[in-house]
Amino acid sequence: MPEGDSVYVAARKLDVLVGRTVTRGELRVPRHATADLSDHTVLGLDTHGKHLLTRFSDDLTLHTHMLMSGTWTVSRQGKWLPRDLMAEVRVLLRTASASGGDGPAAYGISMPIVELIRTRDEHTVIGHLGPDPLRADFDADEAARRMTADPDRAVSAVLLDQRCVAGFGNLWVNELCFLRGLNPWTPIGEVDVPALLRLGRKALHHSATVRGAYQVTTGNSRRGEQHWVAGRRGRPCLRCGTPIRVVAEEPNDPERRRTWWCPHCQPGPEAPPRR
Repeated sequence: MPEGDSVYVAARKLDVLVGRTVTRGELRVPRHATADLSDHTVLGLDTHGKHLLTRFSDDLTLHTHMLMSGTWTVSRQGKWLPRDLMAEVRVLLRTASASGGDGPAAYGISMPIVELIRTRDEHTVIGHLGPDPLRADFDADEAARRMTADPDRAVSAVLLDQRCVAGFGNLWVNELCFLRGLNPWTPIGEVDVPALLRLGRKALHHSATVRGAYQVTTGNSRRGEQHWVAGRRGRPCLRCGTPIRVVAEEPNDPERRRTWWCPHCQPGPEAPPRR
């Protein structure tokens, strides 16, 4: 599932475009259907939480967000995606090689958010976000301050709130709560927030930068054993054997996402009643 590490990994794949001139640049969304990025140079890529910023010459930035469905694919020089996938392409960036022929190309497939903005206006799409653990400028003190602003709020809801700390999605929230022995509904005021942030930053960085470690939280990449609790409803806890429990997501309520936990390893309050 796309989270902060997903976007970081995608950006590193797209780095192959940096310094190249776009020969065909299409944004296949109604708002920017007439935009043409041809002849612009890709200057660099930056990520903040789950947001990707692709910067071009002439003060242009392509802002994209995967949400739950988007993916980025990069093809080698002169290669195209299979025809059946082209219908799902929302961003098409083909580039030139140093010799003048076809260079690598990038495709944003089923991308829910595609916006072309002025680079000087990037704050309008990411300015609300909290510190990002994957960024060099991560401010742990500021993240902790934001996270503890409402001490009665559940730790799982706080971690998911991108205004507090940017980059953790539902997978990482569930796994971090397990690794810290936290019941997901523990009030954040009762949590060692600095320790939680240290673990979260280390885990996210490991996932994003170590080959074979992407979103593997147990250290075991075998199918069905990559995660401690996420996606393991009814299966025995890998530590104590207690069946993993789950509560369903409450529609349209960001405070109540699908939550997995081990009632033995993560003792605490029961899940709040559904509304």
